Amino acid sequence: MRSSRSRGQYLAKSLERLGPSFVKFGQALSVRADIIGENIANALSSLQDRMPPFSTKRAIATIEKELEKPLEHIFKEFNSQPVAAASIAQVHKAVLKDGTVVAVKIIRPGIERKFKHDVALFYFVAKIVSWIPSCKRLRPIAVVDVFAGTVKKELDLRLEAASASQIRENCKNDEGIYIPKIFWEYTSLHVMVMEWVEGVTINDKESLVKAGHDLKTISERLAIAFLNQAYRDGFFHADIHPGNLFVDKEGRIVPVDFGIMGRLDKSTRIYVAEILRGFLTADYMYVAQLHFDAGYVPSDKSVYDFALACRAIGEPIIGLPANQVSIGKLLAMLFKVTEDFEMQTQPQLLLLQKTMVLIEGVGMQLYPHVNMWQMAEGWIDSWVKDNMGFEAHAKEALRDLYFVLKNLPRRLKEIDVLIEKMAEKK
Repeated sequence: MRSSRSRGQYLAKSLERLGPSFVKFGQALSVRADIIGENIANALSSLQDRMPPFSTKRAIATIEKELEKPLEHIFKEFNSQPVAAASIAQVHKAVLKDGTVVAVKIIRPGIERKFKHDVALFYFVAKIVSWIPSCKRLRPIAVVDVFAGTVKKELDLRLEAASASQIRENCKNDEGIYIPKIFWEYTSLHVMVMEWVEGVTINDKESLVKAGHDLKTISERLAIAFLNQAYRDGFFHADIHPGNLFVDKEGRIVPVDFGIMGRLDKSTRIYVAEILRGFLTADYMYVAQLHFDAGYVPSDKSVYDFALACRAIGEPIIGLPANQVSIGKLLAMLFKVTEDFEMQTQPQLLLLQKTMVLIEGVGMQLYPHVNMWQMAEGWIDSWVKDNMGFEAHAKEALRDLYFVLKNLPRRLKEIDVLIEKMAEKK
């Protein structure tokens, strides 16, 4: 009988052979160890989103059609060999007329039609699976909804450009990170032109050291960049694998490929922070109650049993040195335990968990001696004070009071009009 590990490897190879839609779906499944098991999830996480490049002739034809200009009217130079080719698009290096070096991303011809057919198949399978009582809590149709929405955004390079532009605006005053500029005049549905990045990939430790970079500092900058995006802004890069992260000559983190982004509203950010705080202070009943209050666990389940399950996760890490505690893995274990309590899938939390695990992995490769979240402890303490302390609650109450008072005259006037109308009817 084939082991789960070999089954996972076989599945990964099969998905690669089936094409880009299935590769993307396999990558989405790789973060759902609670559905497919740890070994299969690990095998799927090794999927390489690399495809043979399409012809330069077709790339140029797409550019000229989209931008409505001959290639020579746009670029001084255009490298015919792509520097990267993935399942949805490929990238060429070029030089604009003013001498600016840029990266030109071009959607694969005909890819929308293929994805449309494949997504229809995924929905068909999800509907069948959703009829199985034990699978209802997994919300297979919702999982495919998330996948389809992600792919739809990735197929429209204007949306990716908008994401990059928003992250650039959010991080413009942050130290240790640089977001490349988008050239909107050369960006359309199928073509995006972005500032070229000269740097070293973040997993190339040898080259980073040779270039004089401090690996501990880079690891700290990576953690703080993520925390700023996810918890301060609620909008984060959710595809942070090493191929999408560079370090420039100034030692700044430079992310690229903004096709997959995550959003967290304020209440969800505070919810996750409260969960982590509950675990780290060994207050398991508080962690359990948070899940029930948020409606993530059905109310007919026992909050005491859930608290006991949380204790089984938390106790093995209590007392460990901070550099041995993985927050990403802690969240992953928590989501796995919820299967016994029929907790519904929360896609926004899965994307957060996946990103935290990826960032932890990169950080451990860079500087394995210190936990990157521990290095960012000052940032975390400040965020908790600003968002969860008495002062934060007081500010929120004052804001609510301000809006009530601001709208009071209008509300009183509406009440007067209503009273007059009622009097007229009498």
